[in-house]
Amino acid sequence: MRHVDFSPLYRSTVGFDRLFTMLDSLGQPDQAQTYPPYNIERTGENTYRITMAVAGFDEKELSIEARAHVLHVKGEKSEEEAASQSEFLHRGIAKRAFERRFQLADHVEVQSAQLKNGLLHIDLLRSIPEAMKPRRIAIAAEPVDTPKTIEAQISQPQVN
Repeated sequence: MRHVDFSPLYRSTVGFDRLFTMLDSLGQPDQAQTYPPYNIERTGENTYRITMAVAGFDEKELSIEARAHVLHVKGEKSEEEAASQSEFLHRGIAKRAFERRFQLADHVEVQSAQLKNGLLHIDLLRSIPEAMKPRRIAIAAEPVDTPKTIEAQISQPQVN
């Protein structure tokens, strides 16, 4: 993929540098991970769910961390299973370590995480602060007696 130069956009925008950096990093080769498979679904107006297929992993072998608009999900197999003496004739169940990162939008927080039937469900909530929500501005009606133009004010007699 070719590199896109965002420098002309920096001249006319303020605060979008994180977005441009994220768009630029999407073209990097390390983003082509396919393990473990996952779904991202919208479950409500402001709620989302990430579901990852982590068959063979226990709760103790998974870690979830959210910081600086990035959600890190990491899986590492325990030492005792790695040191197993059994010999596999065929190994079709992938139990390799993984680390998956998800970019989170502003005001998106992790609500909960649960592991059920080999699927890791991570519930997210977008909570917009009151100051950023749209609000209706009341329009005050101008009194009828008041002249609307400067010329009308000049021509109107002064009452003392």
